[in-house]
Amino acid sequence: MPIIEIPTDLVPKNSFLDQIPKAPTGRYAHLIVLRETESFPIFQTDGTLNIAKVSAGLQNDNSLIRLAMFKRKQSSPERLTGRELLRRANIAQNEDSNGDDYCDYNEQFCTTCPDCVYYGFAIGDSGSEKSKVYVDTAYSITGYDESHQQFSFNALYEKGNMSQHGEVRSSFGEQDHVVPQVFFPAVITIKDVTVNSFAYIFNNVLRTKRYGAQTTRTGRLSNHIVGVVFADGEIFSNLKFTQAIHDALGDDKNETPLNPTKVIQTAQAAIAQLLQDDGVNYQLLDGENLQQLLGIVKSATTDEEKLHLFLQEANAETQEYSERVIQKASNKKRK
Repeated sequence: MPIIEIPTDLVPKNSFLDQIPKAPTGRYAHLIVLRETESFPIFQTDGTLNIAKVSAGLQNDNSLIRLAMFKRKQSSPERLTGRELLRRANIAQNEDSNGDDYCDYNEQFCTTCPDCVYYGFAIGDSGSEKSKVYVDTAYSITGYDESHQQFSFNALYEKGNMSQHGEVRSSFGEQDHVVPQVFFPAVITIKDVTVNSFAYIFNNVLRTKRYGAQTTRTGRLSNHIVGVVFADGEIFSNLKFTQAIHDALGDDKNETPLNPTKVIQTAQAAIAQLLQDDGVNYQLLDGENLQQLLGIVKSATTDEEKLHLFLQEANAETQEYSERVIQKASNKKRK
C-alpha cells in the first residue's frame, strides 16, 4: 500500500498518473503560493536587487517598478531541501557511494533519484532530462520603493571595532535588502504529475525557509499555499496573478506593510476568476479541501518512518523511469 494515498472524493484518480510517462500526457498540478518575506532577503544579480518595470495591474495601465524573484532563486533552495532529505534516507546523495550512484548537485548527476528525474539535469553531451517542475520569475505586489531598504555592512575585528594597530579596516559598504512582509505570488507547475512527484515537490516547498543570497544570515521566507489546481494545461502566469491581486486590494494596497490576512484572502478570491479565463479543464482545491490535502501530505512527511518510506517509494518510481526512458535513450546515443 502506498505511503501517501489521496482519496478520489478529494482529487479524481485521473488527476495523477500511475507512472512517469515517456511523452507528455497533459496532466498538470499547480501549487499556488504566496511567498512572504520574514527577514531581509537579497534577490540580486550583479550586486543589485532584481527589478522589472511592468503594468501595476490588469485594469491599471500605470507602470510600476517591482522587485523580481528569478526562477532559480525559488527552485534551487527547494531542490536542495529535497536533496537533504534524500541524503538522510541514503538515496543517491551519499558521499561514500561509488561511481554513477553518487549524485552531486551541478557536479555529477546520478540520473535516477527523485531530484534528477523530477527537477531535471543536464550532463553536456552525455544526456539530459527536462524538468517536470516549472517555475518562473515572481514579482512583488508592492513597488520597489516600498519593498526595499539599504543597509551598511562591515567586517569587525575580534574586539568588535573596525580599527586595529592604528589601521581602519576597509571592508565595509552598502547593500539593498528586501524588507519583511513583501509578497511574491507564484505558481509552481508539476507536469506529468504522479502522487509521489506531487508530494515530493509539495514537501520541499513547505520545508524551505531561506531564499536568496547570504542565507546563513538572512533570507527567511514563508510559503503560504493558497490553492492547488489540477488541470489539463498550464494556468495563469505569476505576473498576471500579481496584477490581479494588486487590483483587487483596492486602497489596501497602499498599506505598509500589507496585511497578510487581506493578501491571502484577496489571492484566494482572484484564483477562481483567473482560472475561468485560462481555457483549461481544471479542479481547484481551496478552503477545507486544501487543508485536507495538506493534512494527508504532512501526515507522511512529518513522521520520520513514513517520510523515509515515502522517499524510498519516490526513488523506486524515478529509478524505473530512468531505466525505461533515460538510460535507454543514452544507450541508443552511444550506439
